[in-house]
Order: sequence, then C-alpha cells, then structure tokens
Amino acid sequence: MNDIRLIAGLGNPGREYCRTRHNVGFETIDLLAGKLEVELNKEKFDACFGQTIFEDKKLILLKPMLFMNNSGRVIADVSNFYKIEPANILVITDDLAIDTGMIRLRPSGSAGSHNGLADIVEKLATDKFGRLRLGIGSKGQMTGRDFVLSRPDPAQRELLEKAISEAAEAVMVWIRQGIEAAMNRFNKKMSPSENGGSKENTKDKD
Repeated sequence: MNDIRLIAGLGNPGREYCRTRHNVGFETIDLLAGKLEVELNKEKFDACFGQTIFEDKKLILLKPMLFMNNSGRVIADVSNFYKIEPANILVITDDLAIDTGMIRLRPSGSAGSHNGLADIVEKLATDKFGRLRLGIGSKGQMTGRDFVLSRPDPAQRELLEKAISEAAEAVMVWIRQGIEAAMNRFNKKMSPSENGGSKENTKDKD
C-alpha cells in the first residue's frame, strides 16, 4: 500500500504546556486517535505516533516530541522513512491571525511567521503540504510567547473545543475526499488580514 497519509499535530511536549493555545494541534491528534481507535503508542523519530488503515488508506497520526520550532526534522524523517508525498501530509497547528474558534485549510503556501511551519518547510524543502490552522487570535490581550503559551479562559476554551472538534471532522473529509473538498466545506469567508496567512512570530520554545 503506497497511499499513506501523515497527519501531524504541532505542540510542545511536557505537562506545563498541556491545554495551552499552542497545543491545539496535539489536542486535535488526540481527538482523531479516539475517533479512529488509534493508540499513540509508538515512540520513534522523536515523536509519539500511531498507525491504522481507514478508507483503504494507511494513516499515521503523529505528535512531534520536540519543541515546535524543531518539528520539521521529525516530519521530514517520518515522511522520508515511509516515502510519503508532501501532498499526503497535513499539519495541524494554531494561528494568531485567525479568530479563536475558526479553522482554515490550505493545500500549500508560505509559513508566514509561524516558526513551526517554517521549520517544516525548510526540512521538507517544499511548502506543498497541507496545513489545517486553528485560530487563537489574541485581539490585543497579549502578544507573542505569553499568549500562545497561556491557557484560555473558560469562554475561549469553549471556542477552542469547538474548533478542535471541527478540525477533526475536517481531517476526516480530507482523508476521504481530499483537501479541496475539506476547504469547500470548512473554510468560511476570510478577512483580508487572515487571508495573508499567519502573523505568529514567537521565538521561544515553539
């Protein structure tokens, strides 16, 4: 079987980062693992991951266990080992340029100033992989490191839970029907600032 899909959720490892805004990619992978009955019990490539067969496709659900800025090496190592084409990779991450509770899918494009995506583009030597971004927009509350590494208040947490659930549904559509179908169903109208991509620019352990 050569139709292998890699679904990678970005985040920071460690209890101190659990349920922070920056770890919504990890949370989406955990939700998907439950839906697909996948155990994330393999530890290799500096990652925690699990595998399954779904819709006649081999799926790899992966959480890099390096800090987000270094996610690229993990994803490149896994994709090289399993010979996964970039178009069959979907990266799930947070995005400050999108309102909290909203999600966006794109088949390729610039990393903007999102450090995790930038590292993946560098290590894969291409930007032709899918990305699913979950909005954590700050609306001026905080900026940079303090905001992305903080935990949301109850109202924002509820919005993030909705986005994580919707993101998991979007991944299922991506698996079954491809990125265009998922975009048509889940991408709502974007503002000009959102359409330009991520505004995130954190230089910490992300």
